[in-house]
Amino acid sequence: MNKPLDAVTFGEAMAMFYANEPGPLHEAVSFSKALAGAESNVATGLSRLEHPTGYVTKLGEDNFGQFIVEALKKEQIDTRSVTFTKEYSTGMLVKSKVVTGDPKVEYFRKNSAASKLSLADFDEAYFASAGHLHVTSIPSALSDSFRALSMHAMEFMKSHGKTVSLDPNLRPTLWPDTATMVATINDLATRCDWFLPGLGEGKILTGLDTPEEIAAYYLERGVSLVVIKLGPEGAYFKSADEEGYVKGFKVEEVVDTVGAGDGFAVGVISALLEKLPVAEAVTRGNAVGALAVMSPGDMDGLPTREGLAKFMNQEV
Repeated sequence: MNKPLDAVTFGEAMAMFYANEPGPLHEAVSFSKALAGAESNVATGLSRLEHPTGYVTKLGEDNFGQFIVEALKKEQIDTRSVTFTKEYSTGMLVKSKVVTGDPKVEYFRKNSAASKLSLADFDEAYFASAGHLHVTSIPSALSDSFRALSMHAMEFMKSHGKTVSLDPNLRPTLWPDTATMVATINDLATRCDWFLPGLGEGKILTGLDTPEEIAAYYLERGVSLVVIKLGPEGAYFKSADEEGYVKGFKVEEVVDTVGAGDGFAVGVISALLEKLPVAEAVTRGNAVGALAVMSPGDMDGLPTREGLAKFMNQEV
């Protein structure tokens, strides 16, 4: 019997080594180790906000795989659908430390264990036990088999009356070309309820310029709610019934921009699962995104419920 979950997600969890000193990656001497992966970031954030969340992935039977499953368990993430294989290795990445701008990231994930996930790994009862599914486009970029699993999972959840969110999380280097990336992600978008692109991503995916135009494009294709991230300025949202801009939170110091979008997704999804009004959900998304950029690791800044309330109250 599967215990009920508020949400489930799937993706490639990796071991991340991030430089402790600023400078070019090849000059870095000491690194810290952490769990990385867009979807595992979201699972962690939802779990810290007390939403029971399951995570599906495949890991190598290696030390990195052991590290990852233990890290997931420490965050109270449900790992019953995490599987291991002897044939392939767990993915990893290294990340530079920067004083300003985005850090440089190098991945070592080709033919990783997670990229071998397929429809054969779809556990119907496990997904049915969750009320919501969160997806990014990254699994669809990793392999044809993982793309098939993504599409099927989204269709399954929709057909069973569950909600589905999609963060495009563009990774151009993982795709054969831009046209394939755009076509695949726009196909995925027709299977989701809540679509969460950044403005730059929306421009690439639609060829349109304004948040209003981009949101209308996806609403016409069956999406219920589009929330567009606008960086420090905040976010824009649009559904059939309402639309608006929600201003961002003040950030004292940007330490690491990686994970900001995942933090935003955590805020929006958790609030919508709690049936809060859309504007409040977007406000929470902005808050968690702001907290995320003030910490070095991808998920260090993801708050507990208490920490989130404290930050949001300070900003009122």
